Parts: sequence; C-alpha cells; structure tokens
Amino acid sequence: MITFKEAFQKVLDHPLDLGVDAVSLMGSLNRVLAEDIYADRDFPPFDRATKDGIAIQFSDFVNNGQSFVVEGVAAAGEVQQVLKDKSNCLEVMTGAVVPENCDTVVMYEHITIVDGKVTINEKVKKGQNIHYQGSDEKAGALLLSKGKKITPAEIGVMATVGKATVKVMGNPKICTIATGNELVEVKDIPKPHQIRKSNMLTIEAALLNSKIEASSLHLLDEKEIIKKELKKALTENDVLLLSGGVSKGKFDFIPEVMESLGVQKVFHRVLQRPGKPFWFGIHPKLKTVIFSFPGNPVSTFANYHLYFLPWLQTSWGLPLENSYIKLSAAIKITQPLTRFIQVSTESKDGIFWATPVVENGSGDLTSLAKADGFINLEPRDEIYVVGEVVPFVKTR
Repeated sequence: MITFKEAFQKVLDHPLDLGVDAVSLMGSLNRVLAEDIYADRDFPPFDRATKDGIAIQFSDFVNNGQSFVVEGVAAAGEVQQVLKDKSNCLEVMTGAVVPENCDTVVMYEHITIVDGKVTINEKVKKGQNIHYQGSDEKAGALLLSKGKKITPAEIGVMATVGKATVKVMGNPKICTIATGNELVEVKDIPKPHQIRKSNMLTIEAALLNSKIEASSLHLLDEKEIIKKELKKALTENDVLLLSGGVSKGKFDFIPEVMESLGVQKVFHRVLQRPGKPFWFGIHPKLKTVIFSFPGNPVSTFANYHLYFLPWLQTSWGLPLENSYIKLSAAIKITQPLTRFIQVSTESKDGIFWATPVVENGSGDLTSLAKADGFINLEPRDEIYVVGEVVPFVKTR
C-alpha cells in the first residue's frame, strides 16, 4: 500500500496526448483553449460615441459659447459623417463613429434642443463620452492565451475577432463502468436487496462540466462477462472509469481480469480514506488508462476529483492549481491514513471557511449534496486547529 502523495504522482506520471479539436465557436464553451487569440484590428476599431447626444468640436464651444445648430444625425452602423460647419453640431447615437471634425460628445441629459438649436447646460470636458480607437487593445495584441477555460466572456471576445472555429484541447474518449449485481436502472423500483445506479451517473454529470460526454457500461459480477466487456472497452476508449469490484470480496474480479487482459497495474490500495482500495493501471499497447474506484459513492466522487481531474489537466499540458481554505473546527487526523473530508464553505469578511459535513461514512450518497468540496488532511501528531489553512478541492 502506498501513500496518497505517491499515488497522486504515479497518476500524473501517466498522462495521454489528447491532441487538439477544431470546434464551432459555441461548441467551444467550457472547453480548454488550445490556441492563442489575437486582436484582428484595434479595439474599439474607431472613435466610438458612448452616449446618445451631440458631437461638437470642443474649441468652438470654448470660443463661441454654448449654442449650436444641428446639422444632422450620426447613427450606429453608418459610415463616419462629417461636421461641415465646426460651429454647428451633429446628433450622435451610442455606438456611432464620432463624426469628422468632432472631438467631444455631450449627452442629451445635459442639453436642451429647441427648433433645431442646441443649448448646453452643463460643464463640458474635451474628449468626454468617446471610446477612442485602440484604447482597449491594439491590432495584434494577445487577447486570450492557450490553456484558458472558455466561458461566455471568452466566447464574446472570440466572436469579436471573427473566430467562427476554435481550437480546443482534445477530450479523451471515456467509458464509465459500474459493477455489481445489486444495481438496477434509475427508472426501476429496486427490490430490498438492490439499489439504483447512481455512482457513475454522478461521474458522467461531473464529466459534462468538462464538456466530456462518456459512454457507460454495467457489469454483473460474473468473471467471464466482465472480461469480455472490458476487453472491448479497452480497445474503444482512452480512459475507463470504474466504480466497484476492487476490494477484497469474493466477487471483486476487476484486478484479476485487468491483469489477464494485459493491463499493467501501477498501484492498488492507497493509505487514504475514503477510497483505500483505489486501483490504477494502464494498458501498455493500447495506452488506455484505467481508474478503478471503490464502489461507495463518496469514495468514487472523491477519487474522481482528487485523481482524475488533475490527470486530465496534466494530459492537457496545463499547470495544476492549488486551492486552500481555513478550518472552522479543529480536526485530529491519526496515522497512517490521509483523510479527504467533505466540507461546506462560507465566506466571512472575504475569507473562506470550511466546516465538516456530518455524514454516515463513504456510503452516504446524500452527503455529497451538502458539501462544496473536500479538504485534504495528511496524518500528523498535532491536531489541525481552527483557522489553519489546508488544501481544498472544490466539487461544485
């Protein structure tokens, strides 16, 4: 049995080259950017009026007073208009190109218009209410860097520069696999000795947060059936995510079957709770990576976030981000197990605090809905005290 730190590093030592996908702009949402995005022109691309009002030449306002004759209207989407008489003005709409011979915009709220003649009623500052060409970014400027998760904000930026097709990090082809005769479909009414499938549906839902759609299998506790189905799954997928079948029970066939199929075990069993029976391996020829988690719901969920997601980030070539949080309660962790404890979080005066969730062991599925993540506590002689900063893995 190895420590959590050793197991974590061994998982990261087996990344896959997932390549790059070209997808539609909207299809890139929640994917990871695989290219740098540059400005294709100045931002904004012209001197832009930021208020509805009038456009004037400031020097004429200073020299000739506060009254102007309206020559016309400059609307958004029209070519730049020209103020013919610099002692006059043009009405201008938000988003319009500031007319030639104008350098200042006064909003309607600060003027009075009577019979086509404008009187300015407020103090005017040269250049006000104009968003100048290139003041945000110059043509060629780096706007978004490779490795950034694409949110609605990034969609807007890429739309502005004309990126109808976007290069994103490739997703692994994944099959989620539940094992056990006790499992029935969600729509079924289970008998007293049965339970509905939930573990792998939880993981499939979590994968959708990374824009990964997984296939699924349910394996009964029969060795030959398991062997047949796993052999096929190994050839058709980059990653297998299993739940159950790796403990020491008489029907826990996964490690034995994996070995018979040529899968190389990297480790089995980790000094951690929950998830001690975690099994991890790779098929040397097919390059398929296998995460075989214990069947208890909290164990599966914890190991997915603590091992699989960092592995995915590493496979994408992205740095891992460490998060920390303060404890709101003292906790004692005894040797030799690393503990992953579900916590709810609360912000007080800008500081996030973690409070352990009351649960009934790793089989307590409902506890997952009460938690915001896991704190990761290594065993030590000293107690973890209130206010101590500890590693935190966010799950929602």
